[in-house]
Amino acid sequence: MTTIDRKSDSEIGRIIEVRLEGLTLRVTDVQRSIEFYGNKLGFTVEINKAPQFAMIRVGRPTGGTIGLLVHDSSDPLGSNSATARQRAGIHVELTTDHLDALYEQLKGRGVEFFEPPHEEPWERSMRFYDPDGYTIEFAEGRRGHRGVT
Repeated sequence: MTTIDRKSDSEIGRIIEVRLEGLTLRVTDVQRSIEFYGNKLGFTVEINKAPQFAMIRVGRPTGGTIGLLVHDSSDPLGSNSATARQRAGIHVELTTDHLDALYEQLKGRGVEFFEPPHEEPWERSMRFYDPDGYTIEFAEGRRGHRGVT
């Protein structure tokens, strides 16, 4: 007879802390994406192995990363088959405590917004596309907390 060691509700409710360290986007041109994320957005280029790969650090040294991996046209499951609409549906969500100042700074660097800073019921945010059509969204404060950091 097999017995199952069932945990109490309080044990099940405890979750080990996890962190999102980063994400990777498939891009057409790694160098072009480095220019965008590094120069226009002001993020740090941690690893530059263009034309194949780069890693961009968002925020401070302990911030997360965005990996930039070139499309592999020989990979039948690669994102080359993703449509512009599908790429636009994938978006990178970032936050700042100074949304309007960041908007002015990025606009001055040539970033073209399709949604300037505006109010949503859950947050204040702005959005634009990266060179491959992925949506980049900045919200003010912590996501979904109406500007509270």
